[in-house]
Amino acid sequence: MTTVAVLLAGGAGTRIQQEINKVYLSLGDRQIISYALESLDLAPRVELIVVVHRGEDGAHLDDLLASTPTTTPVETVLGGDTRHLSEYAALEHLASRIDDIDLIAIHDAARPFATIDLISGLLEKADETGGAIPALPPGHPIIQKDGHSLSGGDLVRVQTPQVFSATPLLAAYRAATADGFGGVDTAETVENYSDLPVDVVRGDPDNIKITFIEDIFEAEVLATSWESGRWV
Repeated sequence: MTTVAVLLAGGAGTRIQQEINKVYLSLGDRQIISYALESLDLAPRVELIVVVHRGEDGAHLDDLLASTPTTTPVETVLGGDTRHLSEYAALEHLASRIDDIDLIAIHDAARPFATIDLISGLLEKADETGGAIPALPPGHPIIQKDGHSLSGGDLVRVQTPQVFSATPLLAAYRAATADGFGGVDTAETVENYSDLPVDVVRGDPDNIKITFIEDIFEAEVLATSWESGRWV
């Protein structure tokens, strides 16, 4: 097995002010999560997809998988109370097979528009170095609390998927969890608990994360030009 993709769908999405998990909201003629699932399914090197979900979303996930056939095998696992614990649950789910896995790509289900080209570029970089994440320049001035502006130099807006070598990634999460550490994303845990590099690949401005209600409006526009993991 070469690459496993972990799709994080365990968030509540409270900031979007909806009664259901935001990834199951409609976007165009389908659900938000289905776009990300499709891209991971079509990515040439992904041989298994693990969807991390909340227990209360089980029926939504079952309906999604029934209505979104994939050629890539899909497994599901219950997530934890935090992003870190959900990632950890997925990695422990894979632990017995970790020696047969080269790379693990962890992606947010709330990012519907990760293209196959972006995923492939991240996998290629991670092949070379052991770790790769997509990122973009900040795009606007960043102000410290004391009122001073920070230069954009080393600051980036990080996206997902984030791709790392499987065995050291699992070891990092075991060590971090034992310490009670929870990174804001995969890269932060890797940086603190492993020797893996975190190489940056240029991200995609359209690889937006749906967090607030206004992001839905932007995503609706983007969805009109999306087809099978590529832009038309």
